[in-house]
Amino acid sequence: MPGIESENFLTAPETVHRRLSRDHNVWLCTLRADGSPHLVPVWFAYLRERWWIGASTRSVKVRNAWRDPRVSLALEDGDAPVVAQGVATVREDFPDDVLAAFDRRYGWDPRTPYGSDPARCLLEVGVTRWLMATSAPETIPSGPVSDPA
Repeated sequence: MPGIESENFLTAPETVHRRLSRDHNVWLCTLRADGSPHLVPVWFAYLRERWWIGASTRSVKVRNAWRDPRVSLALEDGDAPVVAQGVATVREDFPDDVLAAFDRRYGWDPRTPYGSDPARCLLEVGVTRWLMATSAPETIPSGPVSDPA
C-alpha cells in the first residue's frame, strides 16, 4: 500500500504469541482484481513481528498481492479467533532466519518447487490491525447484548 511505512506496523499482542508459535495454519485472504476475496489456508512463520508465507510466484495469492497488497489473516480456531489485517510485500529473497523458522515448524524449505511453477517467493505481511475476540476493543460490545431469539 503506497505511503505505509514499516513503523506503522503493529507488534503482536502478548496474548497471541503462544498461538503464533503453536498454530499450524493460517487462513490468508487476498483481493482479486474485481475486489472479491480469495481465501486459502497456508503454512506460516511469525518472525520479527511479520507473518511469512511461502508461495509459487504465479499463485493467485501472489498475483493478488502484487496488484493489491491489503490482506487479512485468521488463525484456524473459531472458538478463540485471532485476525490480523495487514500489508503484504512479495519478496524474492529468502532470509536465513525465515528459512530456519520454516524448517523448525514444518521441516520444509519454502524455496522447494511446487506444481507447475518452479519459481518461489515469500509473502511478508506487516500487521496494521489486530482483531481478537474478548481482547480487541472492536469486538467487545459496549452495551447490553440482546438475545436474537
